[in-house]
Amino acid sequence: MSLGYVRPARPEDAGEVARVQLATWRVAYRRLLPKHVLDRLDEAWLTRQWRAAIEAPPSERHRVLVAVEQADQSYLVGFAASGPVDEQALAPEEPAEALGPGAVAVTDLLVEPRWGRRGHGSRLLSASVDLWREDGFATAVAWAYEGDEATRKFLTSTGWEPDGAARALDVDDMLVPQLRLHVSLAE
Repeated sequence: MSLGYVRPARPEDAGEVARVQLATWRVAYRRLLPKHVLDRLDEAWLTRQWRAAIEAPPSERHRVLVAVEQADQSYLVGFAASGPVDEQALAPEEPAEALGPGAVAVTDLLVEPRWGRRGHGSRLLSASVDLWREDGFATAVAWAYEGDEATRKFLTSTGWEPDGAARALDVDDMLVPQLRLHVSLAE
């Protein structure tokens, strides 16, 4: 376990969040997503998207948190983004009300691989759960790539379970299967 902490993201973190996202996707998803798709991801565009999410979230219950490693200097090493469920949280042809108003969706939970296994993911998830409970959410959902064993193993080790929903993302004419996990936020 390393020395580290979690805090709300600041606008000036957007570039590092984008860098962590790209580095993580290019390592963790290199066997799941086409190489040319990963190679074409634009860090400047991602930075603008993350800056917008941090500066002007759709609601007060949309959050971006960052994990910071403390050593001789501090490094932003991971992040979590979440918000009330929307159509992106639903399975194909699932009705809009299926997950209910008391559900929150994790849109991203990433720790840069070189900083993995140091407790940053657990700190991000724990801080997120505290905020979700504070916001009155009753359940949380997250989509994971079927081939992403590390994410599935991490979430199931903390009590998350598949809820039976599945979908496949069309990534440049390649279908990439995902499954949805959920957890109760009751204490």
